[in-house]
Amino acid sequence: MGKGLKIVLVILGVLVALGIGIAMWGMGEYNKVVALDEQIDAQWAQVENQLKRRFDLIPNLVEITKGYAKHEKEIFENLAKARTQYFQADGRGEKVQAAAGFERALSRLLMLQEQYPELKANESFLKLHDSLEGTENRISVERRRYNEFVKILNTYRRTVLGKFFAAFAGVEAAEYFEVAEEEQAVPKIKF
Repeated sequence: MGKGLKIVLVILGVLVALGIGIAMWGMGEYNKVVALDEQIDAQWAQVENQLKRRFDLIPNLVEITKGYAKHEKEIFENLAKARTQYFQADGRGEKVQAAAGFERALSRLLMLQEQYPELKANESFLKLHDSLEGTENRISVERRRYNEFVKILNTYRRTVLGKFFAAFAGVEAAEYFEVAEEEQAVPKIKF
């Protein structure tokens, strides 16, 4: 075998190895963006799981509270309306809005306990309140985790190669779960 043929074979071998290496790297990047997208979907499912838990607890809390705060009918109606809107929502954005409305009404409901000493002393209310408080903490944790995954994916999508692989995999930018501006104010209850 001639010296020229050996050089050509070595160069060809290097090019094939390089091509295989680039292909493997590309598959890794493609898989990375798909995995990030799946993590966001899974984390969103956890947020929804905790929101559903909250929506399941609230009717019990409402029934107990109704006896002590009949004149706060508006709060109960708003809770029911927001719950219905959440389960009828078409996408994440609508679900975020419905959950936000629910949280506004819920804040008002929970503030009732300060206005009604008998309500504070009611054992059923206290148990449900503790469950609800635990659920709210879980929701907060799941939202934070969801937003962390959104940040990772969206940051990756903004890189030069990330844009390419995200487009190739059909992965869009994810939407953060943000608190609406009107919810940032302290809720007020008027009697």
